[in-house]
Amino acid sequence: MDAKQVEAIARQLLDGHIELDQFVQTMAQPIMAEFAEVTLDLDRRRRCGFPEVVYGEGKSVETLIAIFQRLGEHGAPVLATRVSAEKAEILCDRFSNGQYNPLARTFRIPAPSDESTADPPRVGRVALITAGSSDLPVAEEARETLDWMHVEVTTIHDVGVAGPHRLPAHLPKLQDLDAVVVVAGMEGALPSVVGGYVDCPVVAVPTSVGYGAAFGGLAALLGMLNSCASNVTVVNIDSGFKGAYIAGLIASRRQSK
Repeated sequence: MDAKQVEAIARQLLDGHIELDQFVQTMAQPIMAEFAEVTLDLDRRRRCGFPEVVYGEGKSVETLIAIFQRLGEHGAPVLATRVSAEKAEILCDRFSNGQYNPLARTFRIPAPSDESTADPPRVGRVALITAGSSDLPVAEEARETLDWMHVEVTTIHDVGVAGPHRLPAHLPKLQDLDAVVVVAGMEGALPSVVGGYVDCPVVAVPTSVGYGAAFGGLAALLGMLNSCASNVTVVNIDSGFKGAYIAGLIASRRQSK
């Protein structure tokens, strides 16, 4: 907890709104949970603004269930990335409120405080743009991440540079944004083009889409790193989560000021 949260709880005690045992229980909440091969960071939201996100690849479904239970007990919304369909089938049976996106390979469970609200309040505005429909799996991981962060998302799909007339038709949607996430494979040119139209950070996400000399996304990554648009920055290949998380942090901080 930060100082303001501690002060608010202390005032509730002093004003008689909570009992002493409730105050002690709240203040004694652990900042870590250790079990099996996991040391779960329960203090991440206080330090970094959002709870820990779970990387699903390489973890057994039993480990994922244990992690999700602990996060839920701590009141945190769950986001897991790179979850296979086989694991998701078991997880959906175990968590009736779980949501699996097979294209994004993400699994989410809303926070207990969000379940009573059909559409929780949104913060900031981020546009999510893809160069081609083959980039959708990475873009969907980004969209799910932004939605988990409660950031308002505008999606624009399949506007790559091979059809240069397509992007200008969407320019009205690119006004008054906090950030833009651009997902592109092949030569990775689209983020530079978008960067020339907007006055906010552009987070470029290279994908592994492309033929031989694309080198699994390396060509797109290098092209984006060498962008002449000064507002373009780059994350790892196929890392829709990372691109969205950075954009979501920018949007959340701007909204809070």
